[in-house]
Amino acid sequence: MKNTVITFQEMKKKGEKISMLTAYDYSTAKLIDSAGVNSILVGDSLGNVVLGYPDTISVTMEDMIHHGAAVSRGAENALVVIDMPFMSYQTSVYDAVVNAGRLMKEGRGQAVKLEGGVEVCPQIKAITQAGIPVVAHLGMTPQSINVFGGFKSQAKELEPAKKLIRDALAVEEAGAFAVTLECVPAKLATIVSNLLKVPTIGIGAGAGCDGQVLVYADMLAMFSDFSPKFVKHFADIGPAMKAGFEAYDKEVKAGTYPAEEHTYAMQDAVYDEIVKYVDTLMK
Repeated sequence: MKNTVITFQEMKKKGEKISMLTAYDYSTAKLIDSAGVNSILVGDSLGNVVLGYPDTISVTMEDMIHHGAAVSRGAENALVVIDMPFMSYQTSVYDAVVNAGRLMKEGRGQAVKLEGGVEVCPQIKAITQAGIPVVAHLGMTPQSINVFGGFKSQAKELEPAKKLIRDALAVEEAGAFAVTLECVPAKLATIVSNLLKVPTIGIGAGAGCDGQVLVYADMLAMFSDFSPKFVKHFADIGPAMKAGFEAYDKEVKAGTYPAEEHTYAMQDAVYDEIVKYVDTLMK
């Protein structure tokens, strides 16, 4: 059955854990969807994983729309959430609503995700009033990497922890149907999860959250530029892919691939006629 915003609410009430993974293309989305994962996040992490940027800052609306549409075509049951990229919502409430609408109409998402707390509550309220579900994102917000001075855990001290709690309550009040908590202490994430009526989705925030999200290329050992502490390799697909690429390269260069079983046959009589035809052309 199709996962929706209501599904998330019901799972929170029942104490059932919510699963979410990122995807950026049709084929991966189909595999994740068929595995029964509740939600697919078209994350602006595609800047790192797909486009090779050192951060998410350079990702554009066009990037998110392009990849969002591809994922949505492969996700039959999973709820598709699309990240709002840097500067697509911070500039004004108007820009936020327009760009969220584009991600829904052109990207074919079922919800959008944006980073920030109290400061983006006007945007969250306006987007939800426009009929677009919103996931809020608190803690280590990658679009603020230049402010944080790198990818670092957040809210480990008293005042930042208090601010995160205030932000979580504020984005819930503004209308967010779920809150992502990234790289915050597990005990704090548990407190926030118990405070909120809406579900929390953790990434590096411990098992006390109502659900979990990971970048699929991280959990399959496909992305090697850096590996956060919270990543677990659920399958070593990256090394297996590399081994396959190496074997292919070796056989092509040795002339052993393609073998006869990988080719299409032609009747001998037709072949003989083609040879005669070529001979006439060469004369």
